[in-house]
Amino acid sequence: MQQLLLPTTSFPPPLFPLKSHPFPRKQQFCLRDGLSLYAPPKMASFSGFVAKSQMQTTADGGDANGFSTLMEYVGKGGLDVGDELVVLLYHMQYACKRIAALVASPFNSALGKHSGLSAGTSGSGGLDRDKPKPLDIVANEVILSSLRNSGKVSVMASEEDDAPIWINDDGPFVVVLDPLDGSRNIDASIPTGTIFGIYKRLVELDHLPTEEKASLNSLQSGTRLLAAGYVLYSSATILCASFGSGTHAFTLDHSTGDFILTHPSIRIPARGQIYSVNDARYFDWPEGLRQYINTVRQGKGKYPKKYSARYICSLVADFHRTLLYGGLAMNPRDHLRLVYEANPLSFLAEQAGGKGSDGKSRILSIQPVKLHQRLPLFLGSLEDIDELESYEDVQQKVNPGYAV
Repeated sequence: MQQLLLPTTSFPPPLFPLKSHPFPRKQQFCLRDGLSLYAPPKMASFSGFVAKSQMQTTADGGDANGFSTLMEYVGKGGLDVGDELVVLLYHMQYACKRIAALVASPFNSALGKHSGLSAGTSGSGGLDRDKPKPLDIVANEVILSSLRNSGKVSVMASEEDDAPIWINDDGPFVVVLDPLDGSRNIDASIPTGTIFGIYKRLVELDHLPTEEKASLNSLQSGTRLLAAGYVLYSSATILCASFGSGTHAFTLDHSTGDFILTHPSIRIPARGQIYSVNDARYFDWPEGLRQYINTVRQGKGKYPKKYSARYICSLVADFHRTLLYGGLAMNPRDHLRLVYEANPLSFLAEQAGGKGSDGKSRILSIQPVKLHQRLPLFLGSLEDIDELESYEDVQQKVNPGYAV
């Protein structure tokens, strides 16, 4: 692959530099470090992640000043998810820092012209409106390179690839992802995001041909997810993840390059007062969905307050707001992808006390049969989703104006 060269830009020092930080300065990541776009550094040993001996730690893995970075939180001083998963997460978050810098760059519109990458048809459809823009391809390559460099991933399955990519026979993990969700919004500076899910490799399939075992590893049920997360590229860069023990959000500190724990143990309210959907398609909806929306808008549902609409048309952004404030984020069409969008986000919703549904069934209970399988998706507060499902006819199976 041709190496992508980006113009260099100097940055002013931060207006409010931190007085202290749990990482020694020589260990800090910096977006201006001049490293290759595609080549995150390999860690020589697990002990290199955090200099614990140089800081006073607290029970949750943070330091005495109140800081807790992503690496600390998932390491031995915090959740202790295991050394191999910590290594993978290090490389994943490194790649997402790179993508955050690319998304915010004034040069991103010219990437496709200079990188030798074309906006060809993705494996997820082949429609003009779904053709990946250059940054989708670049983000995919950035993550693939990081996962290769981690040495911990056997298979990567992405929205941008027709089939899963077999990386390493010995990698203990499988990663499914949408490398840059909402990329059509970039030119308007609307939030975008990366969505990912992590499974254990099915060692019982190791005897199969490479293509077959790569596919079967990628089609695991959402109930088998080991971890899942998304990274929101917006006014702040936020990495929200769950490792099976709650949902936690970390905000990128651009002065140090660390993801800092800012939203521990997120709990989505049992009820919200906001729904997120493309209301312009109201007359295309089935009767049950129209009836539900009419009811909650008038405050005549089980929750006696009038609901408001908030719609960004960026799945990660709409879901992030719903996760924090409650309500529903939805697309009633057979449009969103089960493997690398619906499953990871439903896992996060459930870990925060919410729910992910296709309008009839729990998302995580659906067995994928193909990599780019599409379905309706409803995410949000537990009581709101339960009320929605009680209307039954909420899935939009006829899509006038759309080709799927």
